[in-house]
Amino acid sequence: MLELIKQPWPWYTSGLAISFIMVILIFFGKSFGFSSNLRTMCSMLGAGKWVSFFNFDWKAQRWNLLFLIGSVIGGFISANWLQSDVPLNLSQATIQDLQKLNIQFDGNIVPSQLFNWDFLATGKGLLIFLGGGFLIGFGTRYAGGCTSGHAISGLSNLQIPSLIAVIGFFIGGLVMTHLIFPLLF
Repeated sequence: MLELIKQPWPWYTSGLAISFIMVILIFFGKSFGFSSNLRTMCSMLGAGKWVSFFNFDWKAQRWNLLFLIGSVIGGFISANWLQSDVPLNLSQATIQDLQKLNIQFDGNIVPSQLFNWDFLATGKGLLIFLGGGFLIGFGTRYAGGCTSGHAISGLSNLQIPSLIAVIGFFIGGLVMTHLIFPLLF
């Protein structure tokens, strides 16, 4: 039975699960967004005494913290017990594009030559991880939510600001992939 679960699932499985969750959230008048958990945790720890952004009723967001905890537990279970031994099946064209960027495809979802402790210990790696983290945090706050919040919840609720944000995310991703990333590697 476990071997059957460990096989790669069809792509539409996650789409159906996300759709089901969104219907439930819309029914109960909730909006989904992962980045709001950081605000909730900071508020729980008393950051609202110093920064007004964190001064809100965090107890109304407890359900979202349960979602965060469930995601971490689910990721742990998936990585440790449900991970398939079958290497990622990536198209030859994508492998060649990665090689042009000096990234060697090793069958993993993320390139292990970039996502490892040795690379993080280099100046370039530290700059990329810290700079990327700062830009993600700043962008999330500036856009009023993260990519998942806008693309999944905001678009499900037909919010125009979320549509604009998602278009901006795609443009930013294209600029990063085709213009900035080749300069870094």
